[in-house]
Amino acid sequence: MIKGKNYTFFVASTPGNLRKLVVPAYALVGVASLAIVGMLTIVIGVGSYSRMLWKVGNYNAMRHELETVKQHSRDLQTTVNDTNQRLNSLQSLATEVAMTYGVLRYHPVAFDVTDNPVTPEDAFDQSVEQYTFLKKNAAAIAISAGGLRLLPSFSFADSSYTPSVWPVLGHVTDSFGERLDPFSGEGAFHTGVDVASDYGAPVHATADGVVTVVENHAGYGRLVVVDHGFGITTWYAHLSAFATIAGSRVKRGQVIGYTGISGRSTGPHVHYEVRMNNAPINPSRYMKSSPSGD
Repeated sequence: MIKGKNYTFFVASTPGNLRKLVVPAYALVGVASLAIVGMLTIVIGVGSYSRMLWKVGNYNAMRHELETVKQHSRDLQTTVNDTNQRLNSLQSLATEVAMTYGVLRYHPVAFDVTDNPVTPEDAFDQSVEQYTFLKKNAAAIAISAGGLRLLPSFSFADSSYTPSVWPVLGHVTDSFGERLDPFSGEGAFHTGVDVASDYGAPVHATADGVVTVVENHAGYGRLVVVDHGFGITTWYAHLSAFATIAGSRVKRGQVIGYTGISGRSTGPHVHYEVRMNNAPINPSRYMKSSPSGD
């Protein structure tokens, strides 16, 4: 820094008036330093702002690309759902036709022959049950070894292993087939019927069979599945509680759970399905009487 040196400036404000301004040299050096620092700050700020704008532009471009990918994924998912919906419709239609004309492959698993009766009374009851079943379905069993055959409708319809009652006392709020999904608002294939009832109302097995599933299932909530043999299963969903366990043998009308709102449900009801070889068919054709047989 220059010491003891001053600079004199003359400033003319009005004609004939001169003002003398003496500025020390160190002051001029300070002003110049501040000016340089200010310029550097401005340059750095402009550079940082430009870099920020570049990053924002890249971020917006990446975000737009991500949204495009998400939209493409949603479009693909919609296409997959539509395809699955059509496949379900065709499969159900094919099964309905097969049921109508009696073209079925029999897989008799209606009673569990591996159960070991613990008492002579249990053994006797099981033998009587098996004898009654064989007697009632003799015609169907006799022709089942040949594969796909015409099934005598009377023998199957009269079987206690055929779903023929309502799972719960109530009224149908949603039927089998095409509908608008209550959550997404889009078209969907409803694989069963919804029977509304009071919360906690008893849910009954609609035919004799063996309980194969007692668990929480995505979408279905608390779910019970009963295998009735011959490829037929019934599904009972959205339960509030279970009244059976997997592996149990149940009779038509026996309580297996209670009405609830678990899973994707808008109110207390039972989502009831009848499946033939895992293909959903219209349960309404079998819901002929109340669980008590009235």
